[in-house]
Amino acid sequence: MLKNWILALTLAGMAYAVTPAAIAQDAPSTDQTAAPAGAPPERGGHNRFDPDRRAEMLTKKLNLSADQKSKVVDIFKSEQSTMQKIHADASASQPDRRSKMMEANKASNDQIRALLNPDQQKKWDEMQNRREQWVKERHQPPPAAAPDSDQK
Repeated sequence: MLKNWILALTLAGMAYAVTPAAIAQDAPSTDQTAAPAGAPPERGGHNRFDPDRRAEMLTKKLNLSADQKSKVVDIFKSEQSTMQKIHADASASQPDRRSKMMEANKASNDQIRALLNPDQQKKWDEMQNRREQWVKERHQPPPAAAPDSDQK
């Protein structure tokens, strides 16, 4: 009788240990599921670099016409393609890639600014200035701690 109990417990333990592995094999993993063809890669669950989303944001902020919006989308798509090529270039050093990316971004910004009317250009310039200020603040080292007044 004791042998039957040991056999039953051993079989139950094996079934318990094997079941999660069998279920995991049947379930599709998130690594194996691919994004739809042509979809840009996403990072961190969002896609803030999507050309259509960026153009939509600018349309709202700058009141772009349909023609301006379509040209902005084309500029953003071209920039995205350029950025992906630069990012994939393993032969270039990190500072070189960063420099090339900054140049590509500046070229895109200049092209967009050229599409805008004077009022839109003014808003665009303000947006760019705020962005530059935000970047500077974000990359500043923390302020040095004040010396203790207790020291003598």
